[in-house]
Amino acid sequence: MYLPPRQSEIVERARRNGRVMVEELALEFEVTPQTVRKDLNDLCERRILNRIHGGAIFPSSTHNMLYEQRRQIAAAEKRLIGEAAAGLIPDEASLFINIGTTTEAVSEALLNRTKLMVITNNINVANRLRVFPQFEVVIAGGVVRTSDGGIIGEAAVDFIRQFKVDFAVVGTSAIDEDGALLDFDFREVKVAQAIMANARHVILVSDRTKFERTAPVRIGHLSQINTFVTDVCDRPAIRRICAENDVALIETGASD
Repeated sequence: MYLPPRQSEIVERARRNGRVMVEELALEFEVTPQTVRKDLNDLCERRILNRIHGGAIFPSSTHNMLYEQRRQIAAAEKRLIGEAAAGLIPDEASLFINIGTTTEAVSEALLNRTKLMVITNNINVANRLRVFPQFEVVIAGGVVRTSDGGIIGEAAVDFIRQFKVDFAVVGTSAIDEDGALLDFDFREVKVAQAIMANARHVILVSDRTKFERTAPVRIGHLSQINTFVTDVCDRPAIRRICAENDVALIETGASD
């Protein structure tokens, strides 16, 4: 799903400030209030923003967003993150790719690699890569989550534990100031933990919006990561954790 540039900027402002107001946006974009109201109505119909009197608010950070909404947020940043992470993975490697819109961006950037063995609990990743003969795609068994095609549960955990791979590409729903990696579904978290424990090199891919969100279930800690690929890390505490734990921090520098 595509967002026009003005609507994309409105979403980004709502994310940063918590809310946006019709009159302020009309002045800033030099358009009529009616045009702004139409933009907000479109975004609210897509459930990206929530309407309030005179404007709209960004959804509460304590609630997970619908998967298609998450695809649209920071899409350009995710593409660059995906390309940078894919650049770390050589031909003939084995890797895990878990659930997430940013990990899917990594899978898209891997299409010029050869002889990769990709083990995933993400149906979208498996479906994208299975048609290319240079990949051996192995998909985990378990419960398929209808919201995003993620495969979760104890059966998936047991399946993942059969492997020891070169790389793991993992995402997260939120990154706390203390370095905690957080998610919403404890069943997904157990699979992510198994993925991290059974890879020689763990690559975390996450855009900066995850610094501003929270989630209730702990995946692990940033110190357990080998490489963190993000667009911009503007949090001194996170940079310090990376430096103190020899976590390679790669910033792609995507513009707002």
